[in-house]
Amino acid sequence: MFGQNNQNAKENRTLFRHLLSLNLLSSPGSGKTTLIERLLQDLDLITKHPDRPILAGVIVGDLATDHDAEKLRKTGTPTIQINTGNLCHLEAAGVAKAAQQLDLAALDLLIIENVGNLVCPALYDLGEDLRIVVMSVTEGEDKPLKYPATFKSADAVVISKCDIAAAVGFNRAGTMAYLSQVVPQAQVFEVSAKTGEGLGPFYGYLKQVMGSHQARAESYLLQT
Repeated sequence: MFGQNNQNAKENRTLFRHLLSLNLLSSPGSGKTTLIERLLQDLDLITKHPDRPILAGVIVGDLATDHDAEKLRKTGTPTIQINTGNLCHLEAAGVAKAAQQLDLAALDLLIIENVGNLVCPALYDLGEDLRIVVMSVTEGEDKPLKYPATFKSADAVVISKCDIAAAVGFNRAGTMAYLSQVVPQAQVFEVSAKTGEGLGPFYGYLKQVMGSHQARAESYLLQT
């Protein structure tokens, strides 16, 4: 099972080689969709070429409904829904099939919103360039300890809903200590998609990664 998925993920990397692909993982209700919505509205803040806007596409995974996809479509971004039914994760083959419904050749950025779950999705490579785990301030500082495999797989961790951190008694020191223990290599960003707090550093990170990826993609195209 994993062997076939890994092969499909490898094929996705070839399919996605000209664009930057993000795979966002989180528990249900973490604010993942709202973060993506805000990012789509702020794409001009992560481009290195102001005269060339970033073109994005989104794939949304949910057990049922297309509520999140509809919310993201309102930003004007092409968005494909995958309903997984009883499956608690996306798989590389399904992502490839959904991606074919987008004009991939025209895209600079592909955002994959995985099913809300911190167990199964960590085991399935989708062929993404970056894996971002989102946890909200309401979830408790020991989340990285409870789901170590997921957090260890992350390139970046976004702590969301920071505008309500004080109201819910968010233990920032404890959270940072556990993240440093479990996933020391990951970039950590504290943000509020609602107020914009902390989005600057997160966008700066994406801008840097986007620039590096575009340079590699252009180099690849010159060699072919």
